[in-house]
Amino acid sequence: MATTEATLYSIEDGAAWITLNRPENRNALSSALVSELYDHLGEANADPLVRCVVITGAEPAFCSGADLKSPPGASIEGRRSVPYPDVLTRIMDSAKPVIAAVNGPAFAGGLGLVGASDIAVAVEDAKFSFSEVRIGVIPAVISVVCIPKLGTHHAMKLFLTGERFSGAQAVEMGFVHRAVPKENLKAAVQEEIDMINRGGPNAVVECKKLVRQVPTWSREEGFEKTAVWSGRMFRSEEAAEGMAAFREKRDASWIQE
Repeated sequence: MATTEATLYSIEDGAAWITLNRPENRNALSSALVSELYDHLGEANADPLVRCVVITGAEPAFCSGADLKSPPGASIEGRRSVPYPDVLTRIMDSAKPVIAAVNGPAFAGGLGLVGASDIAVAVEDAKFSFSEVRIGVIPAVISVVCIPKLGTHHAMKLFLTGERFSGAQAVEMGFVHRAVPKENLKAAVQEEIDMINRGGPNAVVECKKLVRQVPTWSREEGFEKTAVWSGRMFRSEEAAEGMAAFREKRDASWIQE
């Protein structure tokens, strides 16, 4: 496990685990933490042994939002600082699926990590809040990744009031996929990792691109481009192996037990 001032990085069962590691201030998004998170995401994407990425927090919280004493993008002595939108973009553009393992309270800017992730699993009684309005600001940057999941109906009420909602309520609103008891979080995330690992590595990468790109196209453009895309995938070596494994009732070569 590699340890840095603000994050932890380790690889387990083909998943890169990035842990926000500032428990003394509930994993607030300092300039150093954001820059390290950005670098670890790049490291995970460059590692051929990594199939997916998990972002979680050191107890007792997931992320309390921006560190007001050293906000994301502030200068860091001896290294480059990274603007927070760049981290959210790197999560969304990551070739490897990114899972948010929300282990505790997630407020304000911390919810951007959840909104940008591909899969989100939360502790059922974790507290969430778009709390920016309570200090006279707005959830501006994170709205780009959170509104598409919440929809304007839920986003309007939550942004205007700053009210708290639970992990279970976040599932009902479509903001996270699963909510589980705290003691089951690691196992639930592992289930998601295992399911991803059963898919063809290239197919998983292409599926993420598909979901991100198709909504940006017109219907006609979508049918035209996806027909070409589908044909290319069916002609791939990975597809040949996957279909052969299906016929022969065996695991595909990429599945590691």
